[in-house]
Amino acid sequence: MPAPSSQAQSSEPPDPPAVTPAGSTLGALRRLRPYTRPHRRALLGSGAAALAGTLAALVVPLVTRRIVDGPITRGDLSPLPWLIAGVVALGLVEAALLFLRRRLVARPTTAIEARMRADLYAHLQRLPISFHDRWPSGQLLSRAIQDLSTIRRFLAFAGVFLVVNTITAIVGIAVLGALSWFLGVAILVLAVPLVTLTLRIEKRFTAVARRAQDQAGDLATVVEESALGIRVLRSLGRGREISARFLADSRGLRGTQLRMVRLRAALWCVLVLLPELAIAVILGLGTYGVATGVLTVGTLVAAVTIMTYLYWPIASLGWLLTEAGNAAAASRRYWEVMDVSPAIVDAPSPVALPAVRGRLEFRNVVFRYAEAGPADPAIGTEAAGPVLDGVDLVVEPGETMALVGATGSGKSVLTSLVARLADVTSGAVLLDGVDVRSLRLADLRRAVATAFEDPVLISASVRENVALGVPDASDDEVWEALRIAGAAGFVERLPWGLRTRIGEQGLSLSGGQRQRLALARAVIGRPPVLVLDDPLSALDVHTEAEVEAALRSVLGGVTALVVAHRPSTVQLADRVALLDGGRITAVGTHRELLVENETYRNLLSGELVRS
Repeated sequence: MPAPSSQAQSSEPPDPPAVTPAGSTLGALRRLRPYTRPHRRALLGSGAAALAGTLAALVVPLVTRRIVDGPITRGDLSPLPWLIAGVVALGLVEAALLFLRRRLVARPTTAIEARMRADLYAHLQRLPISFHDRWPSGQLLSRAIQDLSTIRRFLAFAGVFLVVNTITAIVGIAVLGALSWFLGVAILVLAVPLVTLTLRIEKRFTAVARRAQDQAGDLATVVEESALGIRVLRSLGRGREISARFLADSRGLRGTQLRMVRLRAALWCVLVLLPELAIAVILGLGTYGVATGVLTVGTLVAAVTIMTYLYWPIASLGWLLTEAGNAAAASRRYWEVMDVSPAIVDAPSPVALPAVRGRLEFRNVVFRYAEAGPADPAIGTEAAGPVLDGVDLVVEPGETMALVGATGSGKSVLTSLVARLADVTSGAVLLDGVDVRSLRLADLRRAVATAFEDPVLISASVRENVALGVPDASDDEVWEALRIAGAAGFVERLPWGLRTRIGEQGLSLSGGQRQRLALARAVIGRPPVLVLDDPLSALDVHTEAEVEAALRSVLGGVTALVVAHRPSTVQLADRVALLDGGRITAVGTHRELLVENETYRNLLSGELVRS
C-alpha cells in the first residue's frame, strides 16, 4: 500500500473550494500513480491500441482524396478496387484495435479499484476510534464505493480517450494543415477560444462535482442512520421530521447535480458549436480554393471528411473533461482519508510479553480530547479541560476492580486506555510494569478483552459473533463462553442454534440478549485482563442475577476492571475505585466506601433508585 503522508487527522471532510486552482485536476489524478504503476504496461497498451485504431480511421479521408482526384477525376477505375479494399482493411484494423483496448483495460482497472478499496478498508481499521467518532459513516461509505467506481471508470475509458482524442484532434489538424496551410491556420485560430472556454468551464465543474460527492456522502449517512434507527424513529413518531431532513438533503444534492448539468451543457455547447463552425469555414475557404484552382476537389472532400471525423473526438472532450473532474474530486476525497496518519501504532521496537500476570497500573494518567486548531482545522490541538487529570490506580493480578463515578466522569475513557483504543495525553498505563504503548497492539489486545456498554454485533451467525476475536475457537469453547455469559439458554432455543444469523447489528435479538453475546465474545479467549464497561446495563433482574453468578466464576482467575453503575455489579469486585473530577478520590472495598465516603453513598443510592 502506498505510504500515507504525515498529516494529523481532520475532524470533518473539508468543503470544496469555490474555484479549483489551475493544474489541481492533473495533480489529484497523479496521486493515483502508486496504484496504476504496476499495471502501466496494460494501461499504456490499451491507450496505444485506441490511438492506433483512431489514427487508422484518420487515413480514410486521405484514401478518399485519392479516389476523387484519381479514378473519379481522370476516369481511370483500375486503382479503385485496391483503394476500396484499403478502406475496408482500415475499418477492420480499427475494430480489432478497439476490441483489444477493451480486453487490455478491463482486468487492470478492476484490480486497481479492488486494491484501493482494500487499502482504504485496512487503513480505516488502523485509524483511532476518535477519527470514526468524528467522520460520518456515509462519507466513508461513499468514498469506498461511489468514488472508487468513478476512478475505475475514468481509468478504463475517459482517461484513455481524453489523451487519445486530444492527440487525434492534434494529428487531424496537422493533416489538414498538410493538405492546405490556410485551412490549417483557420482551424488553429478557432481552437484558441475552444481551449480557453473549455478549461474555464472545467475548473468550475470540478468544484461543483466535489460538492455533489460530499452531499451524496451526507445523504448516505442520513439513510444509514434512518435504517438503523427505524425502531426509535417510529416509536417517537419522528418519521416526518427525518423525512423532511432527507428531502432537504436530497433537494440540495439535486440542485448541485442540476448545476453540474448546466455546466456540462455549456461545455457541450462550446465543443459542438466550434467544430460545426470549423466545417463551415472549411467549406467556404475550400470552395473558394477549388474555384481559384488553389485546391483540388479531392483535397476539399478530404478536408471536410477530416473535420467530420474530428467532430466526435473534439465534442467528446467536454464529457471526458467532466469525467476527469469527477475522478479528480474522487481522488482527493480518497486521499483525505488515506493521508490521515494512524495515531495509535506499534512502537518502533515493541516489547514482547511472553506470559501475562495481569498487574494493571495507571500512573499519573492525563487525557484530553483533541479539538480543531484555529490555524488549521486539520491539526488537532488539546482541549482546555482534561477528562482525566492525574489518575493513579493499581489493579493487582487476579483482582476485580470496580470503577464508579458520575455520568461523564471519564470511566469509559479510562477503560479504553487499557487496550489502547485511545492513548494517554501524558502519564502511562502499565501492564506487568510495561507501558502498553511499548507492546505490539496485537499482543496487547489478545491479553486484554473488552465488553462495551453498547453491544455491537455483526450481521452473521451467533458463532461468528462470539468467536470474532478467536476465529479458530471450537464449538465447545463457544458454548462455554455462552454459558459464562448466561446466553446458552436462549441460543439453544434459536432455530439453528449457533448457526442462526442474527440480522444487521443483531437487532433481531433483545437488548439483553445482544449484551450477553457481547459478554461471551469478551470472555471466550480467557484473556488475563478483562475490561467490562457496564456489561449488565441492559439486563433484567433475573438475567442479571444469572450473569453475575457466571461472572463470579470467570472473574476469579483474571484481572478485571469493571465500570459499575449498579450496587449488584459493585459487589462482584474485590475493591472499588471512585472517579471524581478526573481523579481517583477513593479506593477501598464496597463496605468501606459505603461507611467512609459520602460521594460514593450518594452515587450508589441514586443508581439504586433508578434501577
